[in-house]
Amino acid sequence: MTARSTRCTTAKTRTSRLAAVAAIAVAGSMLLTACGDQTEGGSTPEGGTSSGAASNAPLFSKLPADIQKSGVVKVGTDASYAPMEYTEGGKIVGVDPDIAEALSKQLGVKFVFTSGTFDGLITSLETGRQDLIMSSMTDNKKRQEGLDDSGKKIGKGIDFVDYFSSGVSLLVKKGNPQGINSLDDLCGKTVAVQRGTIYEDTFKAQAEKCGANKLTIQAFDTDAEAQTRVKAGGAVADLNDYPVAAYIAKTSGGGNDFEVVGSQSDVGLFGIGVSKDDTQLRDAVKEALDAIIKDGSYEKVLEKWDVTDSAVKQATVNAGQ
Repeated sequence: MTARSTRCTTAKTRTSRLAAVAAIAVAGSMLLTACGDQTEGGSTPEGGTSSGAASNAPLFSKLPADIQKSGVVKVGTDASYAPMEYTEGGKIVGVDPDIAEALSKQLGVKFVFTSGTFDGLITSLETGRQDLIMSSMTDNKKRQEGLDDSGKKIGKGIDFVDYFSSGVSLLVKKGNPQGINSLDDLCGKTVAVQRGTIYEDTFKAQAEKCGANKLTIQAFDTDAEAQTRVKAGGAVADLNDYPVAAYIAKTSGGGNDFEVVGSQSDVGLFGIGVSKDDTQLRDAVKEALDAIIKDGSYEKVLEKWDVTDSAVKQATVNAGQ
């Protein structure tokens, strides 16, 4: 399934998120961006939309009173996961920010993105530093229920408004010198992956399956580091969501560094993370997502980024397994 991280330069950059894509215009003042560490600094939203003007938005009244008053929804992300979210020209751009922009038109408030490490995003939500998570985060029972890998309760968990469907794919060195075509081909080899992601969980599960034919996992703070390891030949594969893996293969080194192999596996849902204490915001976001699916603006975002195969037909809550 998938997991994700961020990019500023600090960590969890889903993919290096590599770097850039062509310059993208992010609609003016409707979307503000910032890049900073979520556990310490981050950005402080300035200003907000006046409630008088914002109240004209179709779903403004559905929002919690404090968000109506501030005119801002604070969003945590790991902006290192192109094409989903990454930093370009000092702004956080990509699929998720564009979906947020469409949602903002329904809700009448600004979505202010702050980038930090992926494995700190849920904490930032629980502490109130952020109102939402939009970071290609896989909706699964573990995150919904606040469980660690062993099933131990470590938090209250979070809710998800599911907005995107994606499987994972293996990213290998161009030419596939090790002949990797499936997870089973990794036994006896070394792989690289971003720490704290679902991808790492997938590799751990495969390592158990490999048994004595040991699969060695090298985990890094950012996906960019994992990619570098594969490119240098120190690991045979990285694992990422298909849209991201395909983007990396297409753009890194002019398309000469990597290739995607095998078929997608572990197809699952990305969700917008919301505190379990904030059901009003959750439900408002769900209604806004259904609205942009219905009016076509959601599809336009996916077409722009060539990820229409990952569209959902309607918003759901906690539908991930």
